[in-house]
Amino acid sequence: MHHFLPNGQGLEIRKATVEDAPAMLAYFRQLTNETDFLLFTLREASELSIESEKDFIHSFRDDKKDLLLVAVSAGQLVGSITIKQPDLWKQAHLGQLGIGVLHPYWNMGIGRRLVTAGLRWAEQHKDMEIVHLSVFSNNERAIQLYRNFGFMEYGRMPQGVRQKDGAYGDTILMCKRIKNL
Repeated sequence: MHHFLPNGQGLEIRKATVEDAPAMLAYFRQLTNETDFLLFTLREASELSIESEKDFIHSFRDDKKDLLLVAVSAGQLVGSITIKQPDLWKQAHLGQLGIGVLHPYWNMGIGRRLVTAGLRWAEQHKDMEIVHLSVFSNNERAIQLYRNFGFMEYGRMPQGVRQKDGAYGDTILMCKRIKNL
């Protein structure tokens, strides 16, 4: 899918390939350096390698039940979305969403476009009925994005995440039914 950003740059959203491994690694390390809204820390991201990124991409490419899309602008990987289906039959109707966008590309509609693409894929998935996610309670922009797509809060994990400064924050659990019973 090709789009145009407010800054005039083009944006391509596509499935990740193994050739994206070096860019994925650089993107993820930059992402963990820019925001504290991810579970990974910069130290943990620095321990990843191109080989581990290749394995990560392969885990999606070899498995039709999961999705990994990347957003590329001006030759740079600037965002990504994953939707993973559990291996257990009793939870095969679920898909867990994860998303990230580099800070210089916030407020350009990339997150909205990634969620749109991810939900379209999930709606076509033969088993998936519910997409769910967790989000830090202080990530108000992401919470609003998810609400705009019809995600509803269904729970909270008090002190579900420890921030860099040692303070604790809640994790909000959200879900969206994409197929009727």
